Amino acid sequence: MKDLNLSQLKKLEIILEGEHKQFATDLLDHAGVKGYTIINNLSGKGSHGFHEGHLMFNEDDVLIMIVAAVAPALVEPILEGFAPFYSKHSGVVFISDIQVTRLVKFTD
Repeated sequence: MKDLNLSQLKKLEIILEGEHKQFATDLLDHAGVKGYTIINNLSGKGSHGFHEGHLMFNEDDVLIMIVAAVAPALVEPILEGFAPFYSKHSGVVFISDIQVTRLVKFTD
């Protein structure tokens, strides 16, 4: 493992209603994020009470989480893009420090 080259990035875990997935992915694409993972049908409890993770009618009616690894310089512009959204809609962005191998997968 001594030959592992680890690079510092930030992990964003963006939780929002599925109906707003296009807004979030467009924002990430516009910010220059090279990729992300979308996890559907989340369950959990927050300020709006408990949310079931099963499909009720369609994918728009569930919570999703979008996970992205980004350069530290992208965090602030992305959060600024989400600020007006989260003033009107429920959800949250978790930010944590991570290390990745193969930095080329996450940057230009």
